[in-house]
Amino acid sequence: MSDVVPEPLPRLPGEPAPAPAQSPADPLAALNERQREAVTHGISDGRPNGPLLVIAGAGSGKTNTLAHRVAHLVLHGADSQRILLLTFSRRASVEMQRRVGQVLQRALGTQGLAGQAAGALPWAGTFHGIGARLLRAYAPRIGLSDSFTIHDRGDAEDLMGIVRHELGLSSTAQRFPLKSTCMGIYSRTLNSQASLADTLRMAYPWCAAWEAELQRLFKAYTEAKLSQHVLDYDDLLLLWADMMADDELAQEVGARFDHVLVDEYQDTNRLQSHILQRLKPGGQGLTVVGDDAQAIYSFRAATVRNILDFPTQFAHGAQSARVVTLDRNYRSTQPILQASNAVIGLASERFTKDLWTERASSQKPQLVAVADEAEQARWIAERILVHREAGMKLTQQAVLFRTSHHSTAVELELARRNIPFVKFGGLRFLEAAHVKDLLSLLRWAHNPRSRLAGFRVAQLVPGIGPASAKRLLDAMAEAPEPLVALLAFKPPPAAKADWAEFCSVYEALQPPQAAGDAGTWPADFDQAKRWYLPRLEQLYDDHTARRIDLDQLGQLTGGYPSRERFLTELTLDPPDATSAE
Repeated sequence: MSDVVPEPLPRLPGEPAPAPAQSPADPLAALNERQREAVTHGISDGRPNGPLLVIAGAGSGKTNTLAHRVAHLVLHGADSQRILLLTFSRRASVEMQRRVGQVLQRALGTQGLAGQAAGALPWAGTFHGIGARLLRAYAPRIGLSDSFTIHDRGDAEDLMGIVRHELGLSSTAQRFPLKSTCMGIYSRTLNSQASLADTLRMAYPWCAAWEAELQRLFKAYTEAKLSQHVLDYDDLLLLWADMMADDELAQEVGARFDHVLVDEYQDTNRLQSHILQRLKPGGQGLTVVGDDAQAIYSFRAATVRNILDFPTQFAHGAQSARVVTLDRNYRSTQPILQASNAVIGLASERFTKDLWTERASSQKPQLVAVADEAEQARWIAERILVHREAGMKLTQQAVLFRTSHHSTAVELELARRNIPFVKFGGLRFLEAAHVKDLLSLLRWAHNPRSRLAGFRVAQLVPGIGPASAKRLLDAMAEAPEPLVALLAFKPPPAAKADWAEFCSVYEALQPPQAAGDAGTWPADFDQAKRWYLPRLEQLYDDHTARRIDLDQLGQLTGGYPSRERFLTELTLDPPDATSAE
């Protein structure tokens, strides 16, 4: 059984929520006319309203507007436990809830009441995070083990690589696509809901000759996940969408929520659109916010068609969805917006908007053409020096790049000219080997059928190598009770003493049998860490710096009610960087 904490039961449809008393102050006083229109659309008594699409131009106060709409719903009687708020990242969700709390505090004039109302948004999160919670809640009804664990992208690629090797595809006469490429093809095919042939033709034409082998690989990969009770990121959407294809389940899940609000809708994919259409078929209570001109994630199978087609897809009866456009920009100057409007105006299909601002400036943006990356790096370094000579500090200058590897030439040029700089971004926290070691132990204890976590952890025991680890995992996979097989395993003589200690720790880390029982969390983390620290010292010369990461990880554990929630949410939205940076 899982140690997941049961979700709080929302009030039934029609059951009144306590109506907070408002102060005379207007909570919408800081909004402009268009923002106010978006916030108040259809809200009178907190009941579900018709579908609303907010086209929010860059810098137009999108987050502030959406937060005010959530707060306005609560102030007018909507049950905050029946509001589903879907954001692009968990950080965005936290920020949105913080702003909702601020609006309520100003309106109510009582910090306690405001905090209580804002904190009662239990269904705020990302599509993947909310999907994980719903899948665990409905696991027995959709054929899932409720003790499933979630692979991050790196672990998913590793499992794909293992299956690829087992099928003999890593030793073909002609080079078969790497595990990362295979994972990219698999993910894009699922999220775009396209055929494998179409995905290969459109995005991976150099892999088209391997279509039959890729079909076989993806089938085996799916079977491996099923047998090991693990899901990857894509499963969280795919299985949620599959669940919503069942009429009874779709109606049941949809009935949980009176209001559904979605941020960054231009960056959603077909699976996410399908989920929303099944969740709120007529669009009642549905609000989406986005900007068709800022759709940048097509390489992840996001489609701008979702936002372009929203007014007709979610027509309420004979009436199309309401569209409100936020076109006042608070971030840029008018010359920049004029350039932006000119570029946006070239789109063949778009929502009409003309960004404007009251911030005037005589300085116009520059478009510089260069021959190659080296010349681009030289030009950037030269401009930085020119600006410094003109009195602009280096700390007031920034270079933006799309992905980390695009910065290499600039970094080298800055170093060559002795221009000091700080680079933000790099190795993600969960990609660090020592962090993966400790989390893998917790994952394997939670889900003993996870071969990837087990293979990694078993080899941390001195004397256990790849062959012994495989023998152990094979025995656990074949046994009705994996824990019994692990305790009965005969390790190599060199591992005997350390193996006994590990078995004791592993058995103590087993999740509680009663559903909703958090067990000894977060003491489990401390026990796992105590076992791992001697291995950390043996494996890494810089173990002192790496231990700081584990200490920081431990500080996070108290913020989660159970090990399952900790592992799930940390995987879906990890910290950015390790202390080694």
